[in-house]
Amino acid sequence: MKFIDVFYQSDDGLRLYARDYAGVGPNSPVVLCLPGLTRNSKDFNELAERLCQRYRVICPDLRGRGRSQRDTDATRYRPDRYVADMICLLDTLGVKQLTVIGTSLGGMMGILLMAAHPQRVCALVINDMGPVIDPVGIARIINYVGKTAPVENWDDAVAQTALVNGIAFPAYGRAEWEAMARKLYVCEGQRPIFDYDASISSGLGSGTATPDLWPLFDMLPPHPILVVRGEISDILSVATMAQMQRRRPNLQTVTVSGVGHAPMLDEPEAITAIERFLGGLESP
Repeated sequence: MKFIDVFYQSDDGLRLYARDYAGVGPNSPVVLCLPGLTRNSKDFNELAERLCQRYRVICPDLRGRGRSQRDTDATRYRPDRYVADMICLLDTLGVKQLTVIGTSLGGMMGILLMAAHPQRVCALVINDMGPVIDPVGIARIINYVGKTAPVENWDDAVAQTALVNGIAFPAYGRAEWEAMARKLYVCEGQRPIFDYDASISSGLGSGTATPDLWPLFDMLPPHPILVVRGEISDILSVATMAQMQRRRPNLQTVTVSGVGHAPMLDEPEAITAIERFLGGLESP
């Protein structure tokens, strides 16, 4: 199913973009898919094409990524600003209630959105992110975001994608790496370049201190939440996910075998869990 290109304006004047997989009708339940730090709307294409048989699926490019405008002020590349942009998007589209599926940074945004707008965000899928972020994973991310060498052609882009992400997807082969590279890079002339502004890394700092989101997590309304974790994740630890379950006994969880940070949500375990979770929201 084809998506509709949506361009809208943030409240501070940027032209931003989202894909709108319109669903089966005007009253289709809405799912908002929020990408990770360096990722974009293309990451959710396979999931969106599957879900849009029953849901309206909206996949934005955060500011500085994909087809959204780059920000001249890098200090605005931060979660609270991204959340404000999502409210502008939802208002533009007239969306009153929705479920958020958020990967990594998108999961953090989902927590912020549900905490600030509990009447609007009625359910949440958090993909490989928790109230505590493993410093090992943060250090790895800081080591490559905005710092990898330029590539000359698509073969180089595929090789670099495998080099950077191989720790998270040890079973991937050439076909999977090429598919991922096509989501991470865009052509500038004949040369692939990353589909994001390198300045997005400015908000990461040194990585020695990461936000403690436990107070925010504990104040979330009693809405349904599903946590997806990659079995070998270096961002969401087993201990953190167990603590999330202790603090929220109704929390649903699934572990995706053989992958790290973050599952692509095209894995059978992830798809099954998400479809079951969304289906449960519709049950009386």
